[in-house]
Amino acid sequence: MSNPKRSRTRKPLRIGTVENYHHHWYLLIWLVYLTLFVIAEHVVTDNYWVSYLPLDDKIPFCRFFVVPYCLWHPLLFLMTLYLMFYDAEGLKRYMLYIGFGFGSSILFCLLFPNGQDLRPAQFAQNDIFTWAVGHIYAADTNTNVLPSMHVIGCAALTLACFDSEPLRRRHLHLVMLPLGFIISMSTVFIKQHSILDVFAAIPVSAALYFLIYHHEFMQKFAKAPGRVRTRAQMRRRAPDAES
Repeated sequence: MSNPKRSRTRKPLRIGTVENYHHHWYLLIWLVYLTLFVIAEHVVTDNYWVSYLPLDDKIPFCRFFVVPYCLWHPLLFLMTLYLMFYDAEGLKRYMLYIGFGFGSSILFCLLFPNGQDLRPAQFAQNDIFTWAVGHIYAADTNTNVLPSMHVIGCAALTLACFDSEPLRRRHLHLVMLPLGFIISMSTVFIKQHSILDVFAAIPVSAALYFLIYHHEFMQKFAKAPGRVRTRAQMRRRAPDAES
């Protein structure tokens, strides 16, 4: 006969390290952002304030930067997918950063319409790189650029890598840090953004770090030095115990 107590104590289904799916509600932030983005793209079409700095004229158009530029969307998707199954608390922080960062940027663009006029009228070369840039220009308007959501998104990806212990153990935070910088700079080299948009996104990203990640990081990384000191003290005490 089967034990009735054993049948009543079934373990919950596990996928990765996640025991429940309550954190999946945070994915609705993507739906809210995409809705706001579509609205902004249709509302802000002309009569916008031009984002520009003289430094933009010294930054050449470089079609090869379309390669790192195109990594942004897949990386955001893959990070969401990974955290969804393997780091519930990390997903919450990541999605809050995305929600506040992207949402506030879109609302700012709706309240203060802005755009940039830096795109080249025609390309000097005709290859797969300029073909990709041309398709990006056709799909994404030159409006709603300040602050740069590419920069905010790269900051979110980098902080999520530092936040997630499995990703940090694989040293992916050391990969995402320079990659995020390259992706951010690619926006000005393919003339999707003014350098002013990048500069404006830096304080926004920093403020969101202190709002969402700072307290968690202080608790998480403050423990490491203590463990190191304890091990060092144990190594120093070992000879004394033997003597």
